Amino acid sequence: MSTSGRRVGRPRAQTRPDSGLSAREELLAAAAELFTERGYAATTTRAVAERAGMRQASMYHYFGGKEDLLAALLESTVRPSLDLALGLAARHEVPAEARLWALCRADAALLSGGPHNLGALYLLPEVRADRFAAFRAVRDDLKAAYAGLLAATTAGADLPPADLALRADLVFGLIESVILIRRASPDHDHDHAAFASATADAALRVAGCAEHVLPKLRREGEALPASP
Repeated sequence: MSTSGRRVGRPRAQTRPDSGLSAREELLAAAAELFTERGYAATTTRAVAERAGMRQASMYHYFGGKEDLLAALLESTVRPSLDLALGLAARHEVPAEARLWALCRADAALLSGGPHNLGALYLLPEVRADRFAAFRAVRDDLKAAYAGLLAATTAGADLPPADLALRADLVFGLIESVILIRRASPDHDHDHAAFASATADAALRVAGCAEHVLPKLRREGEALPASP
């Protein structure tokens, strides 16, 4: 019997500094780096496993293949925001505008933060395949949550359904535009918290909020949870 303490089925290809991550998390971190820097099509499962410091055969203990890695990374860009949105939807004691601001800030922070621009993976042609239908469904649910909060605002309540849908598309599109901003300026060093807040301010303007009420809504939004 081995006395090393390492689980069977997880032999490492090379010694790596202790990152504090689980093997699964190391694989996702490696895939995030390689998919965003080398490209998804150009990355092999062997390369992911080697970057994570384990043998390729051991990787299949955690993921069935490259598509499973991509699916997990994609979901990580939307699931936290959807969970937060569902929680905010129940906070009826807080103005819908402030709740929408809080969601926009958190979502923009998620997409603009982290070491890799995972949102850029949305643009991969592979994401249109049936394998990623679950991700697209969660993203649609998030977009619907945006529309629900927008409909509860003073400006949104006065919009006919077609105009409300268009306004929701514009707000949601504005938040996801941080993906393209980040891709265009990958080395730009900015205050991520300030950037996320400014993006949320812009989203409320698109939603129809008057400029003079933004400071109050921002303060109320900042008092709300930034994560589920």
